[in-house]
Amino acid sequence: MGKKVVVGMSGGVDSSVAAYLLKEQGYDVIGVTMQIWQDQDIFEQQEEGGCCGLSAVEDARRVADVLGIPHYVMNFKADFQKYVIDYFVAEYRRGYTPNPCNACNRYVKWESLLQRSLEIGADYIATGHYARIAQLENGRYAIKNSVTAAKDQTYALYNLTQHQLAHTLMPVGAYEKAHIRELAKQAGLPVASKQDSQDICFVSDHDYAGFIARETGQPDVPGNFVDEEGHILGQHKGIIHYTIGQRKGLGISAETPLFVKELKPETNEVVLCRSESLFRRDCRVADMNYMAEEKLTGPTPAIGKIRYSHGGSPCMLYPQEDGSVRCEFDEPQRAMTPGQAAVFYRDDYILCGGIIQK
Repeated sequence: MGKKVVVGMSGGVDSSVAAYLLKEQGYDVIGVTMQIWQDQDIFEQQEEGGCCGLSAVEDARRVADVLGIPHYVMNFKADFQKYVIDYFVAEYRRGYTPNPCNACNRYVKWESLLQRSLEIGADYIATGHYARIAQLENGRYAIKNSVTAAKDQTYALYNLTQHQLAHTLMPVGAYEKAHIRELAKQAGLPVASKQDSQDICFVSDHDYAGFIARETGQPDVPGNFVDEEGHILGQHKGIIHYTIGQRKGLGISAETPLFVKELKPETNEVVLCRSESLFRRDCRVADMNYMAEEKLTGPTPAIGKIRYSHGGSPCMLYPQEDGSVRCEFDEPQRAMTPGQAAVFYRDDYILCGGIIQK
């Protein structure tokens, strides 16, 4: 019997094929679906589906039956509430735009699942992410871009630790999406044609502000829209309704289009500007996680991504005494957003990453 691996099975085609590939490679595979936020009405769960609903559990169980592997449901609701939902709400309320999926990956899908998997004798955990893991010449583990740029998910995995990477397998990263679906069909998996999940799983109606109000029990507090000089332009609905670079839904008439430039929770103001004012070359990045290198010892060239959909742009990294990094891009970048991750690559590997600060 090969080494034991626990596969996080979301009920989607990617994690299902990950389980299939690892079984084909001789691993002793156990399927686990994480129960993390399913407290809403059972019919809503089945309708919404996604990576965490009841339909995910049933789909994962059906796949496990086809593969002939055991399948279990593990409850991580408390961890998800603490590390993802509470974080999401707190960041929005302080005028930041968080990456809840990044936090979920780091603290729930890896830290919590890995700990429990090691306790039951597993050697590895595995997921269906489009990314690869390699051990570099310096001995450190680093995430490498997947073979398909269109589906690459490395940005959302920048904050995994060396311990987590050493115990993780990502077999899907070596394939194109179309190939993964074909493998699923060949293996007779019932999710071969299932659509990919989108958006934040615990806000099924996309109303982030409404979700935050319900979580905190605190209503929105209207305030002023102001221009860059502080002149009042109108009234906003509450800071949690807006993010940097936003244009739609402002309700402000102007000769030229206006965009959100800054959120000021201390004065409850939303600063608006013209498009050109959204561009800048530098930002400060804190809460750093180092991957390909243990630390930066001086100015370091890299390719930086400032959001999931960003294509990446050349930059120089300057480590600071307080542990943060000053990033200076070669070309101005649009709408660098506090709370979003900035992830830096070198030779297709993640060098390091952190959270953009104001």
